[in-house]
Amino acid sequence: MLPRVFHAEDGKDLAQRIQPRGYLFSIVKYFGPFLLLAAGFFIFGARFFDTRILKLQSPKSGFLPCITVEPSGINRWIKPPSSLLHNMSDHELFWVASFAPEVKNYPFKRVPKVAFMFLTRGPLPLSPLWEQFFNGNKGLYSIYIHSLPGYKASYPKDSVFYKRQIPSQVAEWGRMSMCDAEKRLLANALLDLSNEWFVLLSESCIPLYNFSIIYKYLQRSHFSYMGVFDDKGPHGRGRYNPNMAPLITINQWRKGSQWFEVDRKLAIYILQDTKYYSKFKEFCKPPCYVDEHYFPTMLHIEKSNLIANNSLTFVDWSRGGAHPATFGKDDITEEFFKKKLLSGWDCMYNGQHSSLCVLFARKFAPSSLKPLLQLAPALLGYG
Repeated sequence: MLPRVFHAEDGKDLAQRIQPRGYLFSIVKYFGPFLLLAAGFFIFGARFFDTRILKLQSPKSGFLPCITVEPSGINRWIKPPSSLLHNMSDHELFWVASFAPEVKNYPFKRVPKVAFMFLTRGPLPLSPLWEQFFNGNKGLYSIYIHSLPGYKASYPKDSVFYKRQIPSQVAEWGRMSMCDAEKRLLANALLDLSNEWFVLLSESCIPLYNFSIIYKYLQRSHFSYMGVFDDKGPHGRGRYNPNMAPLITINQWRKGSQWFEVDRKLAIYILQDTKYYSKFKEFCKPPCYVDEHYFPTMLHIEKSNLIANNSLTFVDWSRGGAHPATFGKDDITEEFFKKKLLSGWDCMYNGQHSSLCVLFARKFAPSSLKPLLQLAPALLGYG
């Protein structure tokens, strides 16, 4: 092969071919770092976006984004609060809870529930008995506990009482703060639209029948139950203050048990009241015990056609004194229940005579728990 001869013309053409390459090299030299940086951002952004999509699509990922999904549509209105804890004032709480729909037919499948509202100082010593009572009836009841503000409950996670405490304030016996606590329980329970009946209980109360009997009794009742009677003695009319007139006269003055069972309509009315509240707060102070007179008098004046004038909670005053009898372990016998609590009654139920007149009873001491648990399955129908 003959060696190639390099002519001047070839050098000129070669120089012309090389020059564009040198120009391109200069561009890459100066702008290359910026191009590499932009490419890096593009790749990282694409990978991050893909990862976000995978995280949103895959529920198995351990790194799901924190997304709060607010209830939409009607669920926003009918879903009960996920937690009983809130920072609303009483005024705000009562205002929110007193809303009531005017359309009677619910636009969703509503299963009426009974709200069991425990007004306590601290623990519920009879909770094991109540656990047996509630067992197997999930979805038909709600539980609310108003205890002293400093009390910290320690119920296990599988307990029906777990995280059922509401924000509370100090409640003093015989003073308006006690009625405030009762209203606070009503208001928190009213936030659940499925609650139709509201039962006020203490830590010393027990159910006298199984859940099914009590549930049906309340749901079929045409009236609410509030103890209301005219006590013409010193512990009744003797507590009346003439300064309450003309809003409340002595002939309208009533007394009754603190423990009640009311339906949703009456619960809202109790919560909405401000007219009678101010009078009782100012003029009913010990020895006028406001929790025995405020609700009975107000409902007697305004809603007498809606109440049965008796409570469904038995309290024994036969031993005399300022407080009802307390039953301890020595009192808990089959004979005691049959003679004193489960028979011998006669009352009106929906316009007809009935022997089933009390559903709950108090006051039972903590020492009564063991014999109660032993008797409940055969005698009371639960456990």
